Amino acid sequence: MKDAPPRGRAERIRDTRAKLEEEIDLWVSTSSPSAGPYLVPLSFMWDGETLLLATSRASVTGRNLLTDGRARMSLGGTRDVVVIDGTADPVENTEMPSEIGDAFADKCGFEPRDNGASYLYFRVRPQRIQAWREVNEVEGRDLMLDGRWLDGRST
Repeated sequence: MKDAPPRGRAERIRDTRAKLEEEIDLWVSTSSPSAGPYLVPLSFMWDGETLLLATSRASVTGRNLLTDGRARMSLGGTRDVVVIDGTADPVENTEMPSEIGDAFADKCGFEPRDNGASYLYFRVRPQRIQAWREVNEVEGRDLMLDGRWLDGRST
């Protein structure tokens, strides 16, 4: 992709939405005053508006999300990256509708509900999404700001 012309916003948004639909794992970064920054790969499911993650409530990521609720996530490699800043809301296993829990397990190959109350789902609402491939795409990398796609569509 080096030397390729930069993609326009519409193409980048299409490519980003496709990654969100197709990818299974992403990097999730959280932080706390006591533990500092923490980075971990997690499986996820995109529903068109939010990312659904699951992790142990006792893990550093789980504790950070319960305390602060902010996450920075990354999809793809460094030469074709999507960076997502969002806020997370916890969802107890028992409160997750079965069809959504089943879809998450089917897509991710992981069943958080098998871990009982020790695992939580987190519904992350993106506030900012950026995407770029090379330096020629750094300008215009914002695709979503304040939770709204910059192409005027809501999802």
